Amino acid sequence: MGTDGNRSWQMTQFGLPNLNPVRGRIPEPGPHELLVRTKAVSLNYKDKLIVDGMLIPDLSFPFVPTSDAVGEIVAVGSAVSRFRVGQRVLGQVIADWPDGDAPPVLHKHTLGSSLSGMLSEHVVFGEDAAVLAPPSLSDIEAATLPIAALTAWFAMAEATRPVPGQTILIQGTGGVSLFALQFAAAFGLRAIVTSSSDDKLERAKDLGAWQVINYRTQPAWDEAARDLTDGIGVNHVLEMVGGDNARRSLNALAADGRLSVIGLLGATEISFPVLPFMRNRIVVQGISIGHRRSFERMNRAIEALGIKPVIDKVYGFNDVPQAFGHLEKGPFGKIVITAT
Repeated sequence: MGTDGNRSWQMTQFGLPNLNPVRGRIPEPGPHELLVRTKAVSLNYKDKLIVDGMLIPDLSFPFVPTSDAVGEIVAVGSAVSRFRVGQRVLGQVIADWPDGDAPPVLHKHTLGSSLSGMLSEHVVFGEDAAVLAPPSLSDIEAATLPIAALTAWFAMAEATRPVPGQTILIQGTGGVSLFALQFAAAFGLRAIVTSSSDDKLERAKDLGAWQVINYRTQPAWDEAARDLTDGIGVNHVLEMVGGDNARRSLNALAADGRLSVIGLLGATEISFPVLPFMRNRIVVQGISIGHRRSFERMNRAIEALGIKPVIDKVYGFNDVPQAFGHLEKGPFGKIVITAT
């Protein structure tokens, strides 16, 4: 860490060439806030969409992007009671969602979108919008949890309850997908993983995938999933793509199945026929990360289950553009930036 100010990466307008390092003052925490020295930051696909101007077109500049980071508390506000200096913490991305029902406007207080992001040597968390990092994880591993892990956990263990022996179809091998695969294995679910890469599918098997489908060589992957389940269909699909891909997801589902809409890698709208949706009593739910209580429950489960995040590559703080470039290529697991 530098001692002469606070080093950050700031956007001055949309586009990766407009994301540049700057120096500013180290922020001071308010009465209910924590000043955190950042140790590691992980990237999510939404960070690329924000930098490219696709997700928040009315973003105000200058802006520090990214949502996920782990760090050490170096100062606390006068009224803080939940934490102390020296503890290692993660930020709750939707900062005003501690438990229960989500706030009416879900993204009004969200790190890395409506609130300043994590690509900074020092950041400020609200006391009620932070959780302790799992002790068993390194800084690089812990930094991956706030969006990718919690999204998978919330879809599989909070919005519904896992039933051992049921089948879940997980699309892709990015951060959310690989956490979902690890949780599925821990919950006793039969996980089917789809990807266009045989190499990635082999690695998914090593992480506990029950079956795999290469959607490039088997474009009718929905029918392939039905064949693997003796024509019954899968119980749960994690939809990562959007657009017409949702039609195949719907067709892959068994009666009373669940479609968790998580990603928009292909399109920002989903499309599927109404009749099979109604006839098979399909539950469709949008997943937007999760609340702080679920984050705390997940961290305890990660400790108990011995789950280790899958890291594709680690970059230094000077190599942020290269890290974003790698993100666009489709990593196997998470990309992390160390704040050193």
